[in-house]
Amino acid sequence: MKEERYQMAYYPELLLNELGTNEEMDNSRNPLPVSLQRKTLKLPTLPESEIVRHYTHLSQMNYGIDTGIYPLGSCTMKYNPKISEEIANWDVVTQVHPYQDDTTIQGSLQIMFELEKLLCVITGMDAFTLQPAAGAHGELLGMLIAQAYHKENGERRDEVIISDSAHGTNPASAKMAGYTVIEIPSHEGVVDLDALRSVLSSKTAAFMLTNPNTLGIFEKDILEISSEVKKAGALLYYDGANMNAIMGKARPGDMGFDIVHLNLHKTFAAPHGGGGPGAGPVGVRKDFKKFLPIPRIRRDKKYFFSYAHPKSLGKISQFYGNFPVLLKAYIYIIMNGGDGLTKITERAVHNANYMLDRLKNSSYLIPFGKKRMHEFVASAINLKREKGIRALDIAKRLMDYGFHAPTIYFPLIVNEALMIEPTETETKKSLDDYIDALIKISKEEPSIVKTAPHHTSFQRIDEVEATKNAIHNWKEIARLSVSK
Repeated sequence: MKEERYQMAYYPELLLNELGTNEEMDNSRNPLPVSLQRKTLKLPTLPESEIVRHYTHLSQMNYGIDTGIYPLGSCTMKYNPKISEEIANWDVVTQVHPYQDDTTIQGSLQIMFELEKLLCVITGMDAFTLQPAAGAHGELLGMLIAQAYHKENGERRDEVIISDSAHGTNPASAKMAGYTVIEIPSHEGVVDLDALRSVLSSKTAAFMLTNPNTLGIFEKDILEISSEVKKAGALLYYDGANMNAIMGKARPGDMGFDIVHLNLHKTFAAPHGGGGPGAGPVGVRKDFKKFLPIPRIRRDKKYFFSYAHPKSLGKISQFYGNFPVLLKAYIYIIMNGGDGLTKITERAVHNANYMLDRLKNSSYLIPFGKKRMHEFVASAINLKREKGIRALDIAKRLMDYGFHAPTIYFPLIVNEALMIEPTETETKKSLDDYIDALIKISKEEPSIVKTAPHHTSFQRIDEVEATKNAIHNWKEIARLSVSK
């Protein structure tokens, strides 16, 4: 593969405020008092053609899932079916108001009601709430549910256990809920049972776990883990970030998990990234249903919002969840069906292992040398020692070949980690091209790799400076331009 095949577009694009002019306003028919009227509106006046060109140029200077493979490990950036986008933009979706009477939104309520039931079947849970707006939001709710459960039983449990390979949001969510976080080491990439037993106690509220874990390894001792957690009177919490690896093959409920969150925007193909939108529904066993947020969606001839749940934690969102994201997930599940979701899992696992096998006999180290599920973690530690090339350098250099970088430096237990998740939507050619690029980069001169990217709209930035002095909006750009 030749890097010359790829050259990202670059336009010296100005801001719309710089392209257009502020127009004098005609206030002759303005019903507002003079004191409230403006003489100018600080919005640029531009012809439609210029606005279209502006945003087209920006899109050509960017990268997205419609551009190519996006193998962000643990983020599951899969292709988003365009039919879902089309339906989500119908007026019956976009023009619905959350304060409408139940009787006027029967279709929307039916979709949410049925989506809850579908998620129960997929995960083995007894009930779901669709309110959380993201995975971490779901985690927080899960921790609050665990808190309410133990409190009702007259117990004060203030510790939550996580593995050292856990998602960073796990300890953050537990801490936000008021828990003390206890981290345990993994052993050969999976939960160390002895380490788990040593910290389980009457103080343990829950053990938060992802299965398969962030290394892409399935926790084969999950039933024993569940048994040990339950013996201590604690709960088992399932981080659903990696659900794409087990749909139709295994269910968290059958593994002994009590509380589950799912990332609908990951597993069920709604667009995400850049801060949202997302959806992180939470599912529970029947003993925890009473704590779920209100309103609950019920059906009695018609669908309606039910608030008659005295032990509910209340609301976790202002309204009822990110409905367009919920709708897209519903469409995805209905279109694929049970057999289709199973095939998605099979293809995702097959794609990841194909890439792993092709990378094995290269300069990249594959820690914990086993087959993986939907993702795997490679290490650039050998390249760092031999050539001074870091995972960050490889990620930047991949951009010169027209690819998005994988997740890097996560999980923390792997030095110079490259976390790769191709998902099920990539072709063999796409997988081969990506691995070819990784192998070629490992053989390139360090001076080329360490100064990449060279063929993108913008070259390597000073990330430390960017973090310390972040520019958040166009006004700050204008201010900096003047100061220079």
